[in-house]
Amino acid sequence: MPRNRLPPWHEEFVLPNRRPILIRPIRPEDAEPLLGVFDLFDPVELRSRFGAADGGLDEAGARRLARPDPKNELILVGTEPLPPGEALIAGLARARVVPGTRDAEYTILLSGFIVGLGLGRHLLQKLVKWSRGRYLDRLYGDTPARNRPMLELAESMGFRPDAQGRPAEGFVRLVLDLGEE
Repeated sequence: MPRNRLPPWHEEFVLPNRRPILIRPIRPEDAEPLLGVFDLFDPVELRSRFGAADGGLDEAGARRLARPDPKNELILVGTEPLPPGEALIAGLARARVVPGTRDAEYTILLSGFIVGLGLGRHLLQKLVKWSRGRYLDRLYGDTPARNRPMLELAESMGFRPDAQGRPAEGFVRLVLDLGEE
């Protein structure tokens, strides 16, 4: 009997507007679509989160991002239900273990046309699950202080502002203690 199971970390997600999104790990074939989608994201956020001097992403950066180290990093994308390399990327979520610590840093980027439809929450829940599965102590990320919806979302999931953190100017560091449920 054939199985209709998706591979690990793959999931079909339907937005409230009934648009289907495939959540899956990033693939090397996604490097080219990443170049186009980064133009849809806020350049200030990109500079802070990915170190892109002009707020963009070059080909080498896209290739690196599309090939995460599976031992220390998970990058999920929310895409159209098309093959990698062909699908438009609507969102990206990354959790990366900080070397020498039991912490992971997260980043979530959503295209403007998908903000407020539940994909950000769903992706953040996946990053929390991955981090807990790695038995890490904390998951943290920097969010623009003006991004009230993300700040409220993170708070509703148990994240708290961290006064000790040193985010870039205009950002708030949000931390989740992974030992707490």
